[in-house]
Amino acid sequence: MTAKFPRRHLSILPVLFLTLLLSGCFAVGPNYVQVKPDAPKNWHTPLEGGLAGSPLAPETLSQWWKVLNDPELESLERRAVQGNLELRQARARIREARALRGISKAGLFPVIDAGGSLTDYRSSENNGLGHEDRLYAVGFDAGWELDVFGGTRRAIEAAQAEIESSREGLHDVLVSLLAEVALNYVEARTYQARLAAMNGNIAVQQKTYELNFSLYHAGLIDELALKQSLYNVEHSRSRIPSLQTGLEAAKNRLAVLLGKKPGEVHPELAEKKSIPTIPPVLAVGIPAETLRHRPDIRQAERRLAAATARIGVATADLYPKFRLSGTIGLESISSGSLWEWASRSWNFGPGVSWNIFDAGAIRRNIEVQNARQEQALITYEATVLQAQEEVENALTAYAKEQQRRESLAKAAAAAKQAVRLAEDQYQAGLVDFNNVLVSQLSLLSVQDELAQSSGVVTANLIRLYKALGGGWTFHVPAIPAGKKQTPGKISKKGVSP
Repeated sequence: MTAKFPRRHLSILPVLFLTLLLSGCFAVGPNYVQVKPDAPKNWHTPLEGGLAGSPLAPETLSQWWKVLNDPELESLERRAVQGNLELRQARARIREARALRGISKAGLFPVIDAGGSLTDYRSSENNGLGHEDRLYAVGFDAGWELDVFGGTRRAIEAAQAEIESSREGLHDVLVSLLAEVALNYVEARTYQARLAAMNGNIAVQQKTYELNFSLYHAGLIDELALKQSLYNVEHSRSRIPSLQTGLEAAKNRLAVLLGKKPGEVHPELAEKKSIPTIPPVLAVGIPAETLRHRPDIRQAERRLAAATARIGVATADLYPKFRLSGTIGLESISSGSLWEWASRSWNFGPGVSWNIFDAGAIRRNIEVQNARQEQALITYEATVLQAQEEVENALTAYAKEQQRRESLAKAAAAAKQAVRLAEDQYQAGLVDFNNVLVSQLSLLSVQDELAQSSGVVTANLIRLYKALGGGWTFHVPAIPAGKKQTPGKISKKGVSP
């Protein structure tokens, strides 16, 4: 036997067809127009210290740590991308956003439930016959809310923007991670350089003290000179523990950045090596390139797109909702006849609902989403300004610290000569020990400052590359021209589209 579809339901087919047609081409709420950062033509800061306004090569920016020519640093950067916990957390946020988009897309499709029941029932003797019976039922229930006004499609649009925002958030974590690894590595090498300078000065001061000890016991100098030389060497020794503490902290921080336990990178950093040197010339490009490249700006723009789409989601609640629902199944008062053709049952029909009164809750929600969009726009504009500020400050710090280091290098050379002259004159009996004391203290101070300044110059270069948004493209393969950009997949080695 063939089931026949009742003719009375054929009249809804044109309405259903028109509803489906409208649901594919109409969506309430504003359409998002991508915003672009307002960038100046050139940097405000004068380009000094080897800085050049020429275009910055993409391959240089993507692997900026290689300009420091330090194999150990390159190894640390590579392992940090593989093991850093914050990076793994950012990857998980992308998976979360992708799953949420899937939930939103599910709203475009029908929902079908299968069920079965066994019901015992008895009618009242005072309102019937007091009959007892049992009802068996199995079947399928289906429901489909048609997205006529685009609320679900706006939700999908917002979810897609959130995926892209999460991906840019991952890129931003990469930029910060690569810079932090390099900064802590340079800090460790700087502490090693300061310790070397301190130990060298202590060795000289120790020899001076031993000389004064002999002279004192020979009755050639008074006790004051002896105590001054002892003060000098012990005061210098007192600075060693704080430098060692800083060195240990930098090494431990590096281990954590690599996703390892503190102490695990100590063996490979035990050997003292020089602070990585900077290149003689550094291209920094133009502001527009940097603002387009920075992941934090791109992330803020995607969040603005998501906030705009959510206005449409809220606006769709102002309009009626159209549904199609139906049930098909089997019902029988006997389990033996449940599967017979005569036990079939079904119902089908469209439905509509429209919120007539809610005391303004829907319109208030639209106001909420509009306010959130405004906040997202302000956040985007603030991010652009902060990016420009960060680059301008990094340009100034990079150039000015080089000038400071040059002066300190000259001062250190002069202080070293002063120590030699003061010691020679002291041994010749031409000056008292106070001249030696002052010159040795001055040499120790200026050499320590010079070591620190050398580290700061390299650190400022790292901060400049971070401000320019360098690093993340090396771990995210480029998408071929003409190919639509899709949410990224995560690999163990890094991030791939």
